[in-house]
Amino acid sequence: MKYLHTMVRIKNIDESLNFYCNLLGLKEVKRIDNDKGRFTLIFLAAENSLQDTGLLELTLNWDPEEYTGGRNFGHLAYRVKNIYETCENLMKNGVIINRPPRDGHMAFVK
Repeated sequence: MKYLHTMVRIKNIDESLNFYCNLLGLKEVKRIDNDKGRFTLIFLAAENSLQDTGLLELTLNWDPEEYTGGRNFGHLAYRVKNIYETCENLMKNGVIINRPPRDGHMAFVK
């Protein structure tokens, strides 16, 4: 068994790609538009990840849908070069840091 990806449903491709690619530094490695199923899948990878494992799959359902709850979703974990610089950049760009880093380890962003 090997870890393949985590799927997150999104409502806006541009906003999502800005956060995951421009702010966090992930790269888009594959995109699938499915006309029959009425959805788009966008696969993202961290710079040092393989293109077929450890991916983040963003799923946009073309028909409007309301996503409620969310506590059943845990988190996505990525290692960054400097957690303080990364968090500072995220905050400057309007991202909420739910739990700031302590001792150079782990932060939780909304």
